Amino acid sequence: MKQLSDIEIAQNATIQDIRDIAKKIGLKEKNLSLYGSYKAKITKPLPDSSKKGKLVLVTATNPTPAGEGKTTTSIGLTDALQQLGKQSMAALREPSLGPVFGVKGGAAGGGYAQVIPMEDINLHFTGDLHAIGAANNLLAAMIDNHLFQGNSLQIDPRRVSWRRAVDMNDRQLRNIVSGLGGKANGFTREDGFDITVASEIMAIFCLASDLDDLKDRVARITIGYTYEGTPVTAGQLKAEGAITALLKDAFQPNLVQTLEGTPVCIHGGPFANIAHGCNSVVATKTALAYSDIAVTEAGFGADLGAEKFFNIKARKSGLYPDVVVLVTTIRSMKYNGGVGKKDLNDPNPDAVTRGLPNLIQHIENITKHFNTPVVVAINEFPTDTEQELEVVTSACKQTGASVALSRVWKDGGKGGIALAKEVLKTLENSTPKTPQIYKEQDSLTSKIEAVASKIYRAEQVTYSPAARRSLKELEELGFGNLPICIAKTQYSFSDKSKLLGAPKDFSVKVSAITLSSGAGFVVVQMGNIMKMPGLPKVPSAELIDVNSEGTITGLF
Repeated sequence: MKQLSDIEIAQNATIQDIRDIAKKIGLKEKNLSLYGSYKAKITKPLPDSSKKGKLVLVTATNPTPAGEGKTTTSIGLTDALQQLGKQSMAALREPSLGPVFGVKGGAAGGGYAQVIPMEDINLHFTGDLHAIGAANNLLAAMIDNHLFQGNSLQIDPRRVSWRRAVDMNDRQLRNIVSGLGGKANGFTREDGFDITVASEIMAIFCLASDLDDLKDRVARITIGYTYEGTPVTAGQLKAEGAITALLKDAFQPNLVQTLEGTPVCIHGGPFANIAHGCNSVVATKTALAYSDIAVTEAGFGADLGAEKFFNIKARKSGLYPDVVVLVTTIRSMKYNGGVGKKDLNDPNPDAVTRGLPNLIQHIENITKHFNTPVVVAINEFPTDTEQELEVVTSACKQTGASVALSRVWKDGGKGGIALAKEVLKTLENSTPKTPQIYKEQDSLTSKIEAVASKIYRAEQVTYSPAARRSLKELEELGFGNLPICIAKTQYSFSDKSKLLGAPKDFSVKVSAITLSSGAGFVVVQMGNIMKMPGLPKVPSAELIDVNSEGTITGLF
């Protein structure tokens, strides 16, 4: 029997009216802004006297290039909890068009653990990312207009730090020269584009607690510096009101459903290798208010997404998880054990054993440094052997971590029952705790070195001359109390994508430092990480099509 693709499974599913999904969590139609029959904005995100459910954070070991199935696991776990009689709800990120048309794919889950309508969610959805891109570019336009109209703020054009954004992988736009064609066309200067999900507006959108907070954060954005080196903010350009107006409707969380009719909030979508990698605070709070157990995720491995969840999102919002689910795969263990991508489906228990230190280090980080109990979810693939699964299961038990096989891709919520039971058992004796990684009053350098030594196990951190100058300047300007957001490769604990497993005695290099004062963090770039990805040689866009009836094919 032919295995159906993700889009075929989604298109064959029975989808419920979104108003019926809303009723399951006590929302009435007057609390919704409908986008057709199957999508809605929640116009009143929180009830008047909101209860707070338990929070489950899903993260992963360092991934293979294909990903390890965090979103799929999150969705299947939420369905499984529902099957066990728990009112559950997921809070997830919105897909970016960059990966959708590139190589990694979308972010709506897979197999029989998906959110639907899958095509809408992976494409334009409710237009949130377009609104964020427009807001970003409005600020860019106002900066260049200010320069053109006399530059009363004395902004140094060489130190404009705000870049334009587009939600597409387009390497050609990484570095450009804008304002060509004479005086009437603006001030000629070096410029560039970031992908929208790596923009500071996206980070602000996801960290703001309400519209007033959103506006205040936008006003605090540092767009560049004067000739004398003083920061210039979006508030000085009087841009915060118009930008917030553009984001007003987008800021309302989106309500959709799983294949099994479980409610899901999908809202915001920052990358975790570049940005902080978590869905919006308002969506997570909404899921907690309308459920007994809210399941959320943080992108890529726990050294990126989960570290930033604890040190940025939780620190700012107070949303500390009650339990962490660490997703791993046999393929991830093989990859971290030195097996190439094309051979990952071949049985190789020895390579699995060689890859175990990566898993063990993530477990230790979560329990020791994130100070939270962990349940390991082995996301099972058809090519996994019993021997390989036993290697990983035994290793988890030796660390004291709970572990369960997850078969949600194949069986939906039913395939996540074992995992859900382990999560419930762990939740019985769990209370959220503050992680012990760094303190707010620590210097930026101390924070960088704390994450590098404790989470990555690096022996040394080195800095480019430009990075050292930026750190000194930001400390002097009073930004030293901000948390850090490290941008690095997702494939390794180090800053080198091919240094796999759990390396020891290595050095990481900080190549650049940038300020995101509106978001409330300092971006620390390690290695060669770019804020505008490029398309691969054969992009997924080549496989996507639509017929005369409007049915989309080839979307995974």
